[in-house]
Amino acid sequence: MTDESGFTAIEEEASALAQVALALSNARAGNDLPALSAALDTNLRLWIGIRTLASREDSVLPPEVRDNLIRLSRYVSDKSAGPRDSLSDEDLDAMINANLQISEGLLESQARGTA
Repeated sequence: MTDESGFTAIEEEASALAQVALALSNARAGNDLPALSAALDTNLRLWIGIRTLASREDSVLPPEVRDNLIRLSRYVSDKSAGPRDSLSDEDLDAMINANLQISEGLLESQARGTA
């Protein structure tokens, strides 16, 4: 199913995750705290959405994938919603990498027809 831009919902979600990863990386590199805060807010919304979808009883995801996504979403949400001045580079790297890996996984599963 595609939207008016021609992208599927999976492509939209993958793109949003990658865009937030880039925003987090750019904000950190530029030491731009307002941009970092905005990127963290967006990241929080994305991951709450992922957790909501993975937690649905009618989810078609395998139980192991669901559980892993829920655990990962809790971690990312906690870091995104927590005190911004105490985020370490390792925390930001973990969030950036999680976004990129899930984005890549979404696109790969769509290409295989398993999304």
